Amino acid sequence: MAGGEHGPGAPDPAVARWFLTAGERGNDATDADRLPLDAPAAWAVGNDVSLLVHGASYFRRLHEDLCAATAGDHVFFTDWSGDADQRLLPEGPTVGEALCDLAGRGVEVRALLWRSHAERLRFTAAENRRLGRDLNEAGGEALLDQRVRLFGSHHQKLFVIRYRDAPERDVAFVGGIDLCHGRRDDAEHAGDPQQPPMDPRYHGRAPWHDASLRLRGPVVGDVLRSFAQRWNDPHPLDRRTPYHMALQRLARMPRHPRPLPPAPPDPPPAGPCAVQVLRTYGARRPGYPFAPQGERSVARAYVKAFGLAAGLVYVEDQYLWSGLVVEGLCRALRRSPRLRVIAVVPRYPDDDGYATGPANRLGQLSALRLLSRAGRGRVAVYDLENASGTPIYVHAKVVVVDDVWAMIGSDNLNRRSWTHDSELSIAVLDDELDQREPLDPAGSGDGARRFARDLRIRLMCEHLQLDAYGADGLVDPADAVRLMDDSAEALDAWHAAAEWGDVSTDTRPPGHLRGHATTPVTGARALWASLLLRWLVDPDGRPIRDRLRGRS
Repeated sequence: MAGGEHGPGAPDPAVARWFLTAGERGNDATDADRLPLDAPAAWAVGNDVSLLVHGASYFRRLHEDLCAATAGDHVFFTDWSGDADQRLLPEGPTVGEALCDLAGRGVEVRALLWRSHAERLRFTAAENRRLGRDLNEAGGEALLDQRVRLFGSHHQKLFVIRYRDAPERDVAFVGGIDLCHGRRDDAEHAGDPQQPPMDPRYHGRAPWHDASLRLRGPVVGDVLRSFAQRWNDPHPLDRRTPYHMALQRLARMPRHPRPLPPAPPDPPPAGPCAVQVLRTYGARRPGYPFAPQGERSVARAYVKAFGLAAGLVYVEDQYLWSGLVVEGLCRALRRSPRLRVIAVVPRYPDDDGYATGPANRLGQLSALRLLSRAGRGRVAVYDLENASGTPIYVHAKVVVVDDVWAMIGSDNLNRRSWTHDSELSIAVLDDELDQREPLDPAGSGDGARRFARDLRIRLMCEHLQLDAYGADGLVDPADAVRLMDDSAEALDAWHAAAEWGDVSTDTRPPGHLRGHATTPVTGARALWASLLLRWLVDPDGRPIRDRLRGRS
């Protein structure tokens, strides 16, 4: 088997097949790829990668690692939405208390927070400004960063903690979980007690499914370099108008950010995983110094991985929109008659109002129609509900291909995340072959890899409500597909019978899976929704020449 033939310490040839080369990243200006003198590759090897499912698990682990920091250590983070009063643990502390306490104890805390759109548009400008102000008053340094395309956002979510005297303990977190209300749910899916506004069909305290990664090893340095590129961008953080300058003063934000401290050497190897840091930056003027024409390595990584897919593509995504995004999956389905695609999405958009709802649904309807035509019975799309029947909002951004390659990060499978907003995601390929049958389910020669397979099984167990003993039945992707389909069919049938009063709650089948059906958009509403989708909800941030040539 090709993936397992390399000897101890020899490069794994599968990594070069699945990961982007520096040239394939399409951004010659970045220093995110590893230097030739360090490692002749666009990825880092020797990393430990841990999956954190649920916001409660993420917050608890993050809190533990933050508490280990002492004076002289460094904490760097980016966030799309942060609430200073969001509790990390049920009994506290809050996000603001934890970070301000670190700054007050001599830990150097640097933050890049998206400035955000106004509250009247249901965004979080005031909350981000408050968190930034609290950090700056406590002795940290937080910047409200609006160096984005028009109507764009900084959507990256990362933490890097570097311990001054113990580089082997350095750690990074990358994923889809923000530091804000609504995220701290757990396996019971009762929702976060601190609940932001949501579509009323989520019943006031929305159950929330999410995921993140905890990273140790040389990749921590790669994640920090992505943070440093944004921090060191010399362009103004926001438009120089009296209003925006007043916002900066309200946040106690420095006019001229202090230089970052010199970066220490990358941490030593800590595990068996090769990891690639991938980003999206829209093409804008003035251009980013580290991405003058933007960067779309997230999209290019997906296109390359989908081009190798032969057995099973497993997706969890908040949106799953856009023909641009599903085109690669459609090609793979047409090319590989054995390929199956499973997607887990929210039942309803988080904001399914009169203006935004039709555009959201129209984008998904179009994408699922294309997939269905290409797959012809080999594409299954599910949503989730908890034991009381309340829909679970799927915010996770996870893709696993053939139990070999996996990606988790901030990007969604839509055109905005692939071309327009800033995003940060992590692709993982474990050097360790999984010894459970089937050893090579896709027949590619690369074998099943421990991290990717365990990730897929862990998430499927969650949705099927299986314990560790039940996980054995999910090892073979073909069996897993059948189990998910059977579980969703059983729960759908139970609900159908319940409408006629023929069942009791005691007979509800186990599992969270339901067959997904997107509410149609018809008539004149479809016309204006398509325009709203194309130009505002899911815009294209590629340079004009790339749009015309159809390049990702």
